[in-house]
Amino acid sequence: MPELPEVETVKNTLKKKILNKKITDVKIIYESIIEFPSINEFKSKIINQTIHDIKRKGKWLMFELDDYYLLSHLRMEGKYIYRDKQDEFDKHELVSFVLDDEMDLRYKDVRRFGKMHLIEKDLIYDVKPLSELGLEPWDPNLTYKYLIKKYETKKIPIKQCLLDQSIITGIGNIYADEILFLSNLNPYTYSFDLEKDDLQKIIDNTKIVLEKAIKLGGTTIRSYESEEGIHGRFQNELLVHNKKGLPCPNCGKPILKVFISGRGTYYCDNCQK
Repeated sequence: MPELPEVETVKNTLKKKILNKKITDVKIIYESIIEFPSINEFKSKIINQTIHDIKRKGKWLMFELDDYYLLSHLRMEGKYIYRDKQDEFDKHELVSFVLDDEMDLRYKDVRRFGKMHLIEKDLIYDVKPLSELGLEPWDPNLTYKYLIKKYETKKIPIKQCLLDQSIITGIGNIYADEILFLSNLNPYTYSFDLEKDDLQKIIDNTKIVLEKAIKLGGTTIRSYESEEGIHGRFQNELLVHNKKGLPCPNCGKPILKVFISGRGTYYCDNCQK
């Protein structure tokens, strides 16, 4: 958390505020956020770069600059806030990009798990982290044949496979539960046991769930906000995730909560046999 819909919402929110702004300085309060390159190189390269666009790949924000992409992963609780540069710093504001409009774009992260990379534009898809990512949910190459090839050797639960960013990128714990429920698939089912129709259901329902979540601004659980005070509304549409003990919307049986690979997983053992 945040997952693809939340990152897409953050991207769209930021695009309204910071496009065509030049980065005149950068203040790095917590150096571990910068994963690549070195701190000194990061600072020297990013200063005087203009923000031309913001894109997304999986759960990564991609700030398109003159010569580089600034990649930012929000991890558990990262968020961006737009502040007057004279405003005092909050103790959880870890990186600040000073813009030429007398404002700061500050990265705030209570858990301090977020990561940033600054990568040359020509190399962006050829090196880590983006080179390790699988297909976007709307990529025309995401077919049941693609999934058969990816899953044929994986003797692990389909819930675990849906969280594997090297296969389909952007799906996290919340949306994996919703996708499997709509697909009538038990989260414990081994991936290599799935039939063509099962895989097509996963593809179709992935698009349905994520498109609806994007439309509603994502899911606000715990601390996610696309901007301060703005919450997503997809949590009101959740069918099984976080619904332990509540009746299944299809059959009325209580929703179960189990742990698969350490991740809380919600499902109906009647509808998802």
